[in-house]
Amino acid sequence: MKLKSKKTKPLTLLLGIVMSLTSIQLVAQDVAVLRYKGGGDWYSNPTALPNLIRYCNDHIDTNINENIQTVEVGSTDIFQFPLLHMTGHGNVFFSDDDAENLRNYLISGGFLHIDDNYGMEPYVTEELKKVFPNNTLKEIPKDHEIFNSAYNFPNGLPKIHEHDGKAPQAFGIFHENRLVLLFTFESDLGDGWEDQEVHNDPEEVREKALKMGANIVKYAFTN
Repeated sequence: MKLKSKKTKPLTLLLGIVMSLTSIQLVAQDVAVLRYKGGGDWYSNPTALPNLIRYCNDHIDTNINENIQTVEVGSTDIFQFPLLHMTGHGNVFFSDDDAENLRNYLISGGFLHIDDNYGMEPYVTEELKKVFPNNTLKEIPKDHEIFNSAYNFPNGLPKIHEHDGKAPQAFGIFHENRLVLLFTFESDLGDGWEDQEVHNDPEEVREKALKMGANIVKYAFTN
């Protein structure tokens, strides 16, 4: 997969040209944590993504770099990664430049998974309106490919952690019929990916979380 940054402002012309040239050399299978503004704990679940990557490398024949990097939402560094992971409990804020950069990334082939770690839903929903003013979050049907790309989840998103007694929901934003953004709500996949002693989840629960995570990774890398 090759991501190409779109030039949108004269002041970013040179950087955009350099980015477009270097994008040719990008390794297809890399994942990064997305750092955002607003005070939310973007750094939560520190063992989650490393565990998921190891699981994918062991079970679905990926070759993902296990050295997890962090990238700022407003930086062109995001174009180096076909898959970005974002999580947290609280406030999220995107500046206009952040929103534009993220939109260009997504419509150029990138994929963003936002996993609500409990409490970020009202903030991220509002901020995504800046990214796609005319394209709102929609619930993803249970027969969508993301639920069976590597493992079959006929009932859709699995429930990993209980918070408000609500059913897990998977929402998405589509661009030209491609799912470019996945928002997992009332599931807490990241908690299931963490080291077992962090939340003391049963092994079968962690396995469900990791398998659904593997589905997300495979979908992001192949679509």
